[in-house]
Amino acid sequence: MEIKGKVILALPEQSGESKTSGKAWKKREYVLETQDSFPKKVHFDFFGDRADQYILTPGDEITLSFDIESREYNGRWYTSIRGWKAEKVGSATTPVPGSDIPPMDNIPPPPAAPNDNDDLPF
Repeated sequence: MEIKGKVILALPEQSGESKTSGKAWKKREYVLETQDSFPKKVHFDFFGDRADQYILTPGDEITLSFDIESREYNGRWYTSIRGWKAEKVGSATTPVPGSDIPPMDNIPPPPAAPNDNDDLPF
């Protein structure tokens, strides 16, 4: 799913260690406000490697790609919005193929080989 809006709040990073596996984890949480005629505030997070991949600041206008998850704990249900991609509006996030290759007319010709008068036929 996708939603567009402006990041209005960046909460402090959270980290810890999993009780079951013992692995370290990291999470960054944000609040986004939609640009609709009746704006809505949406709390979302990036978890694990994506927490470092998508570092946002308040004022960033983004398109957020996310999944919604719900889980039960002690008879109550909790829902979270887990982001998996954020594209800043107006910026190209994927490079254009071949854009780093210079045009052929700007490449100088190779240096001339020295004339050694050898007897090779080629």
